[in-house]
Amino acid sequence: MNEIAVQTSSVCKGFGEGEARTEVLKEVNFEARMGELLMLVGPSGCGKTTLLSVIAGTLGVDRGEVDVFNSSLHALGKRAVTQFRAANIGFIFQQYNLIPTLDCVENVSVPLRIQGQKAAVADKKAAAMLETVGLGKRMHHRPNMLSGGQQQRVAIARALVHDPRLIICDEPTAALDSENGTKVMELLRGVAARPDRCVIVVTHDNRIFKYADRMTHMEDGRIDHTDTKENNALEHN
Repeated sequence: MNEIAVQTSSVCKGFGEGEARTEVLKEVNFEARMGELLMLVGPSGCGKTTLLSVIAGTLGVDRGEVDVFNSSLHALGKRAVTQFRAANIGFIFQQYNLIPTLDCVENVSVPLRIQGQKAAVADKKAAAMLETVGLGKRMHHRPNMLSGGQQQRVAIARALVHDPRLIICDEPTAALDSENGTKVMELLRGVAARPDRCVIVVTHDNRIFKYADRMTHMEDGRIDHTDTKENNALEHN
């Protein structure tokens, strides 16, 4: 069995006060492993995105433990969490979140510049990553000159350029057609195959379930069950 990359123990998180308070995560025990693509699925409002935010350290917990690469994330100070996230975690979102005034190389180089790398070095690494995702000929185009699928591949390049060990994806194919969704998932599948990487994908898109090594199902703020790749194939074929 592969090394555990992410583990939560009895995590609880709520929002609001008094009668208006809503418990979103309820004693969540979750794990993701190195060398796998794990999909987190369930109905809207079940807590998937909140759990991603807790794992990434962008949202605190009320109770419980969150360990990422054997670091107790929420025991770290705010600055240390930010530094840990910058070094270890890449993010891919449904809406791409590219900066419209920057070209592809500049967008992809942002995580490296945040780390303090010189512009020339950052841009060289960004250009190489754009070649990897098949956009070498468009590296000096701005986002409005690209299709949705191309923009998502730029976003993937940006998420990978600083060589993070954990890649967190929130609905990465929801805005894409089948062809572009397939391209995106094949890229992520290749990333997840590396033994030093872990990819977690939150999705409602049943077209991409076949790419998962495991699928963890959430319901009403709790982990309901986890399917292996073999069980998932039987369920969705």
